[in-house]
Amino acid sequence: MVADSRIPNFRALTPAQRFEHIARAASLTADEVALLAAPGALSVERANGMVENVIGTFELPLGVAGNFLVNGREYLVPMVVEEPSVVAAASFMAKLAREGGGFDASSTGPIMRAQVQVLGVTDPYGARQALLRARDQILEVANSRDKVLIGLGGGCRDVEVHVFPDTPRGPMIVMHLIVDVRDAMGANTVNTMAESVSPLVEKLTGGTVRLRILSNLADLRLARARVRLTPAVLKTAQRSGEEIVEGVLDAYTFAAV
Repeated sequence: MVADSRIPNFRALTPAQRFEHIARAASLTADEVALLAAPGALSVERANGMVENVIGTFELPLGVAGNFLVNGREYLVPMVVEEPSVVAAASFMAKLAREGGGFDASSTGPIMRAQVQVLGVTDPYGARQALLRARDQILEVANSRDKVLIGLGGGCRDVEVHVFPDTPRGPMIVMHLIVDVRDAMGANTVNTMAESVSPLVEKLTGGTVRLRILSNLADLRLARARVRLTPAVLKTAQRSGEEIVEGVLDAYTFAAV
């Protein structure tokens, strides 16, 4: 957070002057300044420890969007983009949003799902009951795989079991592990948990586990933001605010259908 995210004539400054201003406004430490100022901040050596078959690194522009007032607090928003006008547009809309009090943002807990697919079961509903009865045992096995996450207050919280009695591949069960992943994205964590419980799932159901994977359905991990814009704020020299409001509603309908 900064004292004031509004930076008049920021665009007119040189990159060095902008960097100096941001460093002061955000109270960056000497180490943080050195890291941001260094070209090629991601070394090949570090990149090689992150992914496979590394041959180099690739850089994109780092810009800063100003004017953001979120939940009553001032923010400068770093944005890494390669397309012109994106940072300027974000800053402009944030400026308009300030007239109505800025943005109100909220989020749910950091809950992700792992999915365990089970095939080859003769009694899918009986298998579902067996899994639910063994809930505590399943959670214990899942949570044994990531002591660091448990220490941070996260971990597998619950089990869901869904039955699909008639699929082209025969009866299918899909068990969900409901996992609090804390500040992580969570893919590696939930995948590891799903893999760890699979032998137990097979023993309990008499079936064969196939997929053990993170679900892309993140409906338990939601971020929401609200903003209020009046026609008076939206008006331009060419169009009335009311006309722009109608255009926004038309665009929303286009996206929704």
